[in-house]
Amino acid sequence: LAGNEKTVVLLHPPKLLDCMPHYVYVLRSNQDGDNYVGCTSDLKKRLAAHNNGKVFSTKNRSPLALIYCELYLNQQDVFRREKFLKSGWGKNYLKRVLRDYLAHRSKSLGG
Repeated sequence: LAGNEKTVVLLHPPKLLDCMPHYVYVLRSNQDGDNYVGCTSDLKKRLAAHNNGKVFSTKNRSPLALIYCELYLNQQDVFRREKFLKSGWGKNYLKRVLRDYLAHRSKSLGG
């Protein structure tokens, strides 16, 4: 090596799957006002699938808007977070985090 160049060798390189971004997301149905929590490694493609009626659980609830998203680099972490956000504690967390968004949305809809 010449000069100040340095070489980094990873003794245990991470698995490709663990380096890819994984998302946990919340969609809000414009039809019924309810939220849907899910996870994916391709957020744009998954959102399109939801809005095109290709996801059974949201098939009759479109259009859906992305209102919240978190990025993780480990698939197990995103699965764990999705499970939490679907729990009672997680739903309360989302209500607190999205309080201003939900209040603004309610006012703009005349609620």
